[in-house]
Amino acid sequence: MCTVLRRRMPFLTSRGQSSSHQEADVRMNKAGKGSEKKDEGQTCRLLGKFDLNGYVDAKNHSLVIGGLFPVHYRTIPANESILEPVSAKCEGFNFRGFRWLKTMIHTIKEINERKDILPNTTLGYQIFDNCFAVSKSVESALVFLTGQEENKPNFRNSTGAYLAGMIGAGGSSLSIAASRILGIYYIPQVGYASTCSLLSDKYQFPTYLRTIPSDTAQSKAMVKLIQHFGWVWVGTIAADDDYGKYGVKIFKEEVESTSVCIAFSEVIPKIYYYEKMQQAIDSIKANKNARVIVLFASDIDLSPFVLEIIYHNITDRTWIASEAWITSALIAKPEYFPYFGGSIGFAIPRADIPGLKEFLYDVHPSKDPNDVLTIEFWQTAFNCTWPNSSVPYNVDHRMNMTGKEDRLYAMSDTFCTGEEKLEDLKNTYLDVSQLRITNNVKQAVYSMAYALDHLAKCEEGYGPYIPGNTCAYVPDFEAWQLMFYLKTLNFITHNGDRITIDGNGDVTGYYDILNWQLNDNGEVDFVKIGEYIFTESKFELVIKKNATIFWNTESSELPHSVCTETCLPGTRKGIRQGEPTCCFDCIPCADGYVTLTPGQRECTQCDEDYWSNAQKSKCVLKEVEFLAYDEALGFTLVILSIFGALVVSAVIIVYVLYRHTPLVNANDRGLSFLIQVSLGITVLSSMLFIGRPYDWSCKARQIILALGFSLCLSCILGKTISLFLAYRISKSKTQLTSIRPLYRKVIVLISLLIEIGVCIAYLALAPPKVYKNIDSQNIKIILECNEGSLEFLCFIFGVDVFLALLCFLTTFVARQLPDNYYEGKCITFGMLVFFIVWISFVPAYLSTKGKFKVAVEIFAILASSYGLLGCIFAPKCFIILLRPKRNTNEIVGGRVPTTDKSIQLTSASASSEINNTMVSTIVPDD
Repeated sequence: MCTVLRRRMPFLTSRGQSSSHQEADVRMNKAGKGSEKKDEGQTCRLLGKFDLNGYVDAKNHSLVIGGLFPVHYRTIPANESILEPVSAKCEGFNFRGFRWLKTMIHTIKEINERKDILPNTTLGYQIFDNCFAVSKSVESALVFLTGQEENKPNFRNSTGAYLAGMIGAGGSSLSIAASRILGIYYIPQVGYASTCSLLSDKYQFPTYLRTIPSDTAQSKAMVKLIQHFGWVWVGTIAADDDYGKYGVKIFKEEVESTSVCIAFSEVIPKIYYYEKMQQAIDSIKANKNARVIVLFASDIDLSPFVLEIIYHNITDRTWIASEAWITSALIAKPEYFPYFGGSIGFAIPRADIPGLKEFLYDVHPSKDPNDVLTIEFWQTAFNCTWPNSSVPYNVDHRMNMTGKEDRLYAMSDTFCTGEEKLEDLKNTYLDVSQLRITNNVKQAVYSMAYALDHLAKCEEGYGPYIPGNTCAYVPDFEAWQLMFYLKTLNFITHNGDRITIDGNGDVTGYYDILNWQLNDNGEVDFVKIGEYIFTESKFELVIKKNATIFWNTESSELPHSVCTETCLPGTRKGIRQGEPTCCFDCIPCADGYVTLTPGQRECTQCDEDYWSNAQKSKCVLKEVEFLAYDEALGFTLVILSIFGALVVSAVIIVYVLYRHTPLVNANDRGLSFLIQVSLGITVLSSMLFIGRPYDWSCKARQIILALGFSLCLSCILGKTISLFLAYRISKSKTQLTSIRPLYRKVIVLISLLIEIGVCIAYLALAPPKVYKNIDSQNIKIILECNEGSLEFLCFIFGVDVFLALLCFLTTFVARQLPDNYYEGKCITFGMLVFFIVWISFVPAYLSTKGKFKVAVEIFAILASSYGLLGCIFAPKCFIILLRPKRNTNEIVGGRVPTTDKSIQLTSASASSEINNTMVSTIVPDD
């Protein structure tokens, strides 16, 4: 076919709106008329006509508004044997689309009757059925531009009245196809059901506007709804068109910034194709954990998929519905409820349209025998054949479709009488309870009308066009001039809502959130459970409190849709390579780390005073370990300390009671008492190591222990020096030489002062203090004393070690003094015990931890104290208490011959008889 199209390009004025060189347009029009006169001999005839059905009312009207509606579901596949292109025919009557078409006619008639809108202008209409097919939308757009009834094209005037703009075209793909053609000529187009976000791109679609929100808002709403119910593992299914693909695309983009993951994403074909349909079904079956599925498709595209779901008996799924099918009677059937019941979706707000119901009932085939759409409606609605009509109905060329028998025609042998009553019908056409998209059709027509009204009321000199602030006039305005008013449109609808179209041609508002529930009559109800409000500054999902929601699950409770169950407290999420973040392994936290709440990605380390419990679900106070009095080990050591103190006290008592006896007085009685006191101090100092350590006890225990041992060893040193000198005298056979007690006490005092000085410096410069040892054992806090300066501590006990070495050396040298009972040998054995204990203490101390480390030190203190006490004083106490006959001056003085074994000398005597000559270096106490 041949069409002659003339393109006018818009220009932007300094006011930011479209303009054109009006003078140039006038010249072009004149030139066009001149060329027509010039080429009267030449004609451009149509080679064929599009097979389009619809309604035209242009007579006696200044302007017409075009309209595209899906009155049929699909086109009949072309006959492949015909090589020439043929305009396809349509099948599958769509009652819902027919109601939309009738709503446009009703709205235009309502506007024409009003005196406040276009008072001097009436509107006509030119409406086509696009059969829910892109090809038909393109054909209709071309007819709107040039017509096909004339032998010569007539731009925007094929009906005899100027085309102001177009309403439509139903689905997003249909609007996109039409807008790509109409946009070239800047013909305004107002959509009522096309929500694809692509249509907001004004570079591609400069003249497209709509009274329905963009899918950008709907996709965001879906994500918020999914987050609200705590679902994280969802599938997506989209129709194989712009609406489905762009809807899911935006949904996925919104999901990326959340914790929601896509389990699978499938496409259902627009033309039934078994393999592709099965692929979607297999994905649903394979992802059993994805119990929530987002479904972006129109009700028409969805119908074959619904039959597949029923055939495969797929239940226990919650469907998130887009606005295109959530209120569709084609899907919301009671027999489909076991599979799609409980669906939650977003719907355009419903509205009541006064007078529409009566207008819809005012339809009958007898009014116009050429009205093929009304005849087909009647035939399909009542399943009868209109007399003398060749209009087919119930045609279905789809083959091998699941759940449907193959058929071409299912026409009834019954003829329609014309007496059939519409009141008896229950179909979508007459259902005015859910006027949602229908209301959008009404507002789309009113948008065009209000824009035309504003254009008609323009005052010259105050217009929007430059130069000169000129106006455009009805009916011969340019299409781009009307776009200025459409883009700045702002009006109140019949039900009080405000419609404002933004720079992208989109509107704001809110969605109703609906839930499919079954009423008492066994029919599907669309129960409103909330709203999603979206404005320029506000995006809010509101679910009604105490809203009753039907969930299509076995338990009728909120479905659980996760890839992996949420990790319990005590575990963390572990990433699975190559899988979405919603699929993870639950890894137990390490010791000392916890997760307090379910689903944490990282474990949190406990504070130093805390440790994880067995479940790793919370931090608990660490067990504080120290050698306590009330435990068995501590109690035993306390008993040993007290027992040692009692033994020392007993020895002191014995010495006090027998202080005047020769054995007690021999070899400096005062030093003996000091040794006993010092041993009592060391034994009792071990109790400072037991119990909870404090700063004062840490300071006291090491100092008291060091001073106790220093006093003890310095006193022993005083005794051993006397023995050493006695040995030297015995070897040299000299006469009596003595060390006075004062000198021995000076030795003790000097040694003790040195020790005291070091201890004072230690306490002043680097005192010990309590230390929480959290490194030795993770689960415990070991309270111990930090000894401060190790150098000072080594020096303090180094003095004691030095004294002990002197004692051992001096007494070891004098061990061969020929006495029957020699005190030097006892001291030697005592010092050997002392060294053995403390030498074995070092590895034992280093190899233990915690309270056992303290116990080892206490044991060493007690063992060395008991050793000294036993070796030095046990033999004397034995003689004093059990062998009193030996405690005489003669025996102690060494006058009994050593060969007399019946009476042995005491250790107090340092006498030595060599060749019957007694040499004594022991001087009795003064």
